Formats: sequence, structure tokens, C-alpha cells
Amino acid sequence: MKKTVITVVGKDSVGIIAKVCTYLANHQINILNISQTIVDGFFNMMMIVDVAMYDKEFGNLVDDLESLGEDMGCIIKVQREDIFDSMHRL
Repeated sequence: MKKTVITVVGKDSVGIIAKVCTYLANHQINILNISQTIVDGFFNMMMIVDVAMYDKEFGNLVDDLESLGEDMGCIIKVQREDIFDSMHRL
């Protein structure tokens, strides 16, 4: 298993979750955990996914999701779990 953290932030609009999840499903990326909230019109989602079966290089995932986010007016960030954990240790 290769865990990766995906975050999505932006103004709430119809289809954000659907578009991100469709991309993940089309590339054999399994969602392990997902949390989303909407606060005062702002959408925030955090996902833990397994990219072990991803059919491209990790850099493609980062670029593809950043591009998808731009198309939706959101910011999408992708980080490997080990990097994410290292960055957020006290």
C-alpha cells in the first residue's frame, strides 16, 4: 500500500467530489478515508488514498490533480503520506 494525502480547498460548487473521485477511479486509486466540510461557502476536503495501482508516475498525479483543481477553481495538493507526516511533526 502506498498512502497519499490529497487536499482540496475552494469555493463550494456542484461536482467537486464527483470530479476528483472520477479521476481517482479512472486511475485505479482507492480512497481509504475521506472527510469534507463546507464552512461559509468554502469547500475543504482531505482524502487518504492508496496509489499502489496508479497507472502513471507520481508526478503525473500531482500535475493532473492540480490542473483539475484549476479547472474547478480549487486548489488541490497531493503529498505522499511519509512526506506529509514529516512536515507536520512537532
